[in-house]
Amino acid sequence: MTALTLSTAAAPGLRADAIVIGVAKGAKGPVVAPGAEAVDKAYDGRLAGVLETLGASGAEGEVTKLPAPSGFKAPVVVAVGLGAEPEKDAGFDAEALRRAAGTAARALAGSKKAAFALPLAEAADAGAVGEGVLLGAYSFDAYKENGKDAKARSGKAPLAEAALLGGKPRDKAYKAAIERASAVAEELNRARDLVNTPPNDLNPEAFAAVAQAAAKEHGIKVQVLDEKALVKGGYGGILGVGSGSASGPRLVKLSYTSSKATKSLAFVGKGITYDSGGISLKPAGHNETMKCDMAGAAAVFAAVVAAARLGLEVNVTGWLALAENMPSGSATRPGDVLRMYSGKTVEVLNTDAEGRLVLADALWAASQEKPDAIIDVATLTGAMMVALGSRTYGVMANDDAFRTAVHEAAEEVGEPAWPMPLPEHLRKGMDSATADIANMGERMGGGLVAGLFLREFVGEGIAWAHLDIAGPAFNEGGPFGYTPKGGTGTAVRTLVRVAERVALGDLG
Repeated sequence: MTALTLSTAAAPGLRADAIVIGVAKGAKGPVVAPGAEAVDKAYDGRLAGVLETLGASGAEGEVTKLPAPSGFKAPVVVAVGLGAEPEKDAGFDAEALRRAAGTAARALAGSKKAAFALPLAEAADAGAVGEGVLLGAYSFDAYKENGKDAKARSGKAPLAEAALLGGKPRDKAYKAAIERASAVAEELNRARDLVNTPPNDLNPEAFAAVAQAAAKEHGIKVQVLDEKALVKGGYGGILGVGSGSASGPRLVKLSYTSSKATKSLAFVGKGITYDSGGISLKPAGHNETMKCDMAGAAAVFAAVVAAARLGLEVNVTGWLALAENMPSGSATRPGDVLRMYSGKTVEVLNTDAEGRLVLADALWAASQEKPDAIIDVATLTGAMMVALGSRTYGVMANDDAFRTAVHEAAEEVGEPAWPMPLPEHLRKGMDSATADIANMGERMGGGLVAGLFLREFVGEGIAWAHLDIAGPAFNEGGPFGYTPKGGTGTAVRTLVRVAERVALGDLG
């Protein structure tokens, strides 16, 4: 991962491949952002005009490169757009800084060192810039010829080092902000790696092994239930989904505990390492990216490890419901009835509605420990993508105040999310003449129907939220800001922020 440092050095004398500055979109043209005063001075105060001549406007995502002024040890100045200029006395928000830093880091792939002279009014700004750099510099190379060596030969290795100018290396708040950014970004990038790994190399057993190794490294207690243990425990949902695959399912429990904790959280992740649809086979064009169907479990895994690395004063348990959904002679059929871990029976009307089945077992298991709140994360429904598009995830809950708190946490860290309802009239569509409930209901509002199904398996009196990340979990388009093509690590930062707020006693 890119090395991140705080620096008090002046931009002209710093040896680097590039100096990154911010430029905002002002009412009368581009405006050079705070942090770049020394660079602007070297252009005789005319840097904004030079940038405008080169076509820069300060729009978000815009990158303009120009030769550095005489006397600078860095050969290039990289001006990155911050978006609209804030009102007087108002600073740039964290997400604008995060996206600009990520855009610049991507543009500087192949560079050894870059100095970031972006606005750093306070420690939180340094954390946002640092996080943006580390997330924007991400790349997935494991399956390219000779791995990173091939990338180095092409001159496109990730930015090796980023120095944040204007930072305060001896200030505890700045140091803590950078340490937090590093821990969260590293674990989020680990989640991206998992999502990007081909399913022939990441089956449930392999995922469980990755979780075990990380748990050992960071002092997290781990328990893995294999097929025999799942059968003995009566986890009919996970077993039913995994029954068609040669790779057996797993339920992984990760437990981070703090001696100072007074509250507990449970995170539950859907971990379908490949989703063919099962007997209800997906049509061509809908299964090529289904290696990403374990993005919820990857997010939960990363969030628990991040909480441990940050030493948060809250107990956090992660449940990874892992299975591969494949068609075969032993696969669950439409019309089969599964007896879930809770004892409830489910008539399976569509085997491609499998995520809710594995989550149901894990939600009930999490509920038995009576945490203060449960959040599940899943690439659950195409209906949520229809409703909210490819960059926003839906938030449902059994408690309006908790849903609001989770949504606020998502907005705080820059993850677009939107609160969604759980209309009671949609529950009737899942009534079954054969079982307690069916795994399908009305087609319209399918994302909400899925949320209502999951609610059935949450213990009484426990606040619960459901994050349907089907849209933003995997970016099939081009990279933007700090978001790469492929796995995005969506929801990791939301979960970490929720844990931080609970630890501080201000979740609401």
